[in-house]
Amino acid sequence: MKVLGISGTIVGSKTAILVNRVLKEIKEISPQSEVTLLDLRDYNMEFCDGRKTELYNADTQKIIELVSLADAFVIGFPVFNCSMPAPLKNVFDLVSPDVFRNKVMGFIANGGTYQHYLVIENQLKPIAGYFRAYVAPNYVYAHTDHFNSNNEIQDADVVRRIKDLAHEIVHMYKGLEVKINHVL
Repeated sequence: MKVLGISGTIVGSKTAILVNRVLKEIKEISPQSEVTLLDLRDYNMEFCDGRKTELYNADTQKIIELVSLADAFVIGFPVFNCSMPAPLKNVFDLVSPDVFRNKVMGFIANGGTYQHYLVIENQLKPIAGYFRAYVAPNYVYAHTDHFNSNNEIQDADVVRRIKDLAHEIVHMYKGLEVKINHVL
């Protein structure tokens, strides 16, 4: 299983910390899995404007390639103004919806108010539905208070939910893999 963790922002570090933690848990549960972090801070991604993939810069092409090759996703993002950040939306626009079809998605978000967890329910889950992706039932929302001054996760409940999310992603993928192979 190739799991791609997407840190869907170009600012801050908490999102990448959260996504990396889920990837670490997935690797512990399923050591044969290949886990990769796509941290958008490390790329000079161009905005989607409808051109062919080969006409975008090398970083944008690499992002499209990484997303296209994944079997499952851990999608993380900070909540800004009650919405996902533009860089994450841009990734969704750059990649064909077919890339996500029948693949597992898990969501993790962070923000400064406790109500922002609703962005996952009201924005990300409907997008995953449009993509015809399978969504892990649980997700993780971490508030700024869940981190210590060194940006380490200090809340035991958040850590438990991260582990639960990792287990769900692995379990769903394995179940779907058996079903798909049985049909073929």
